[in-house]
This record gives sequence, C-alpha cells and structure tokens, in this order.
Amino acid sequence: METTGLDRETDRIIELAVQRFRFDALGRVIQVGVPRVWREDPGIALDPRITKLTGLTADDLAGQVIDEAAAVEVLSSADIIVAHNAAFDRPFIDRRLPAIAGKPWACSMAELDWLELGFDGRALAHLVSQCGWFYEGHRAENDILALIYLLAHGLLDGETILAKLIACSEKPTYRVNAIDAPFDAKDRLKSRGYRWDSALRFWWKAIAEADKEAEEAWLLSDVYVGHGSPAFLTVTAMDRHR
Repeated sequence: METTGLDRETDRIIELAVQRFRFDALGRVIQVGVPRVWREDPGIALDPRITKLTGLTADDLAGQVIDEAAAVEVLSSADIIVAHNAAFDRPFIDRRLPAIAGKPWACSMAELDWLELGFDGRALAHLVSQCGWFYEGHRAENDILALIYLLAHGLLDGETILAKLIACSEKPTYRVNAIDAPFDAKDRLKSRGYRWDSALRFWWKAIAEADKEAEEAWLLSDVYVGHGSPAFLTVTAMDRHR
C-alpha cells in the first residue's frame, strides 16, 4: 500500500495491492494467486517526496479509483490479513474499506522476534536480502510478493516464518493502560516502553500474555505504590494494530 503521507486521519491511499495465497497446516505456502493492484486519485496535490519514494505521479493517479467491491471480496475471503507494518496499513484500510474492518490481522514486522529467528533489523527489504533475494521496494505489488517469499522462508528448526507468525497471531496479547498513574512516574513508564495517549491522557503499552503477571507486579510496586491500579485489556488479531 502507498499513501499520500503518514497521517491516518488526513492522508489517503494512492495505491493498493492485495494477493491471496494458500498455506497448509505447517505454514508452508502452497499456492499463490494473481496480484490485484488499484490506484486512486487522492484529490489533493501529491507531495514531491511521495513521487520520489514511490515513482507515482499525479498523472498516474488522475481519475483512478480503487475497485471497492473487488478489494472487499478479496480481503473478506482471507482467514487473516498479513502486512509488514500492519499498524500503519490497517487504519488506512479500515477507513477506506469499512466492510472488512473486523477481519483479523497479523504484522510480520512487529509480531516476530526477528533477532531470535536469526535476522537483524525489521525492514522488509533488509529481511528479504538476508534470505538472498533482492527487489525494488516502495511499490505495493512488489512489496506483497516480497512479503510472500519472506513468509515462505524455511528456518533452521524446520518451520517457516509464516508458521511462526500465525502462532504469534493466535496468542492473545494485552494492552496495559496505566490510568491515573502518578505524574512523577512518567520517566519510569517511558523508559519501560510505555507510550503517551494524548487523547485519553494516560500511558499505555502492548505486552505478551506471558508478561502480564510481571508487568502488573512492576506497575503496582514501582508506579502506583498502593494508590490505584492499571487496566489490562485483552487484544486478539481482530483488534490488533488498529
């Protein structure tokens, strides 16, 4: 997917590519479908930096529109939608194609421990290069094909990257909301990876299910100290990366 910028509220999709593939119970890709690619005129001036990054110009987009019915049909048929940086892609897709807003998503960039899998870095092009492949990035069709190749890659333990991702995706995670945390705890929260929600005005963090007990103990002893408690919200693949 390519967009006019990074703001999920104001920027718009200018190129969308989707590609179905089938995989077996062991996470092996067994069939790859035909890629579908649509462009869309955003109705606003295109930043020259976006043209430099993607190669798309205003002339390429003029009068173009995403075939919404076709895009919804493809995405609705998926058991799970996989993207490399789903936290960026999903909000744009949910807004543009609200009919598929409840589908489960998995993020190949954020949900896997790439270092543990024997890779360094998380950028798609870099990961693909470590598998011995090279491609021209920042075009939606190229990116999804590269991602499928990456997902199909076999690891030393005999599993594929896709098998690892599906296993991660099926595990519930938690969003920890440090509601009413003392102001003087902000530096401790920030250093532990919490992010500030400026709309709801509290610190929050996503954690694995296995980390819940330890995280709650740390918050109660090092942040709240007998005055209040955090909220733990269960997150599944249907809600993740919104």
